[in-house]
Amino acid sequence: MLQLPKFVLADNTDFPDNLFVIHLEYPRFIIDLESEDIEFLEELDESEEIELKEEMDLLIDQAAEFYEREITRFAEE
Repeated sequence: MLQLPKFVLADNTDFPDNLFVIHLEYPRFIIDLESEDIEFLEELDESEEIELKEEMDLLIDQAAEFYEREITRFAEE
């Protein structure tokens, strides 16, 4: 079975000023680090969104830390 990382970086030439981090564990989402807009990749009902609020704050911080770590590693190469 393919093991996926918790986060991956993504970019797109149609959005040259945006850098995205994709969270591949539940709740799966894409965050635009520039605007901090989040798009969930699965349907969440209202109660799940409320329940995940605190966890999402932590996941957003982790996504930003992941980005910083990856950029540092790229710069070192």
